[in-house]
Amino acid sequence: MSAALEPGWLAVLDQEFEKDYMKNLKSFLKEEKERGATVYPKGPDIFNALNTTPFDQIKVVILGQDPYHGTGQAHGLSFSVQRGMTVPPSLKNIYKELETDIEGFKAPHHGNLTHWAEQGVLLLNATLTVRASEAGSHQNRGWEIFTDEIIKSISEKSNHVVFLLWGKYAQQKAALIDQKKHYVLTAAHPSPFSAYNGFFGSKHFSKTNQLLIQNNLTPIDWNLTA
Repeated sequence: MSAALEPGWLAVLDQEFEKDYMKNLKSFLKEEKERGATVYPKGPDIFNALNTTPFDQIKVVILGQDPYHGTGQAHGLSFSVQRGMTVPPSLKNIYKELETDIEGFKAPHHGNLTHWAEQGVLLLNATLTVRASEAGSHQNRGWEIFTDEIIKSISEKSNHVVFLLWGKYAQQKAALIDQKKHYVLTAAHPSPFSAYNGFFGSKHFSKTNQLLIQNNLTPIDWNLTA
């Protein structure tokens, strides 16, 4: 695990890498590697969300829980998979909602959301690594402390950021956000198990753009190239 971060993020988070929880996390990841475990995403992609969306460009945060644990899927952006991978069920449902919410949106044949991240959408997972084929295997090892610090730093140092919190786990993070400065939109998780309980019809994407425009910020182009 490398701490090579975009300069804005490094200025905000540099001290975290010296704390005991992070040293323990580094040791754990080193042990995983030494015992032959496959860990996703690959090392250079662990901080992909931060490096693709510089700190001073954040407009929106979409919070996930864990990286995908299948071969070739995870690349450090929540809900996103690398090109060539099958679009996961939750992302298919995100596309379905976009088709009803954003005029002209057509679901692409891939699941790579880098275009969103490059526009200021921080696609952040609460846990940044996972053991292959073992969902949740790197939870409670320290990543959540780190990513909570990310959320708190955005809340403290930025303004008018739209947080999209889908599902109970993500919604717990609302306690870290100053809602006098920022916007929190909540809905059910887009998983097939819960999407019909309030994710579909939430119109979070158009609402996000309305809030950005309201604050004289450029809206997000949610369209993705085929």
